[in-house]
Amino acid sequence: MTNLTAKDLDVLCHVLTGEEMACKKARLYANTLTDAALASEMERIAMAHAERFNALYAILNGGKS
Repeated sequence: MTNLTAKDLDVLCHVLTGEEMACKKARLYANTLTDAALASEMERIAMAHAERFNALYAILNGGKS
């Protein structure tokens, strides 16, 4: 496991929060858009945010998903 400083953990926490919020917003938009192409793109964006969130979260678990 990588030794993270308190500052590293603070930054990681903020980035995780941002990714989580972006994912939720993109999913909300995907569910409310009436244009199928835009809704599909928003879902793709939400999935990308979720993947980044999971990758960052894995750092907190010592690389374990």
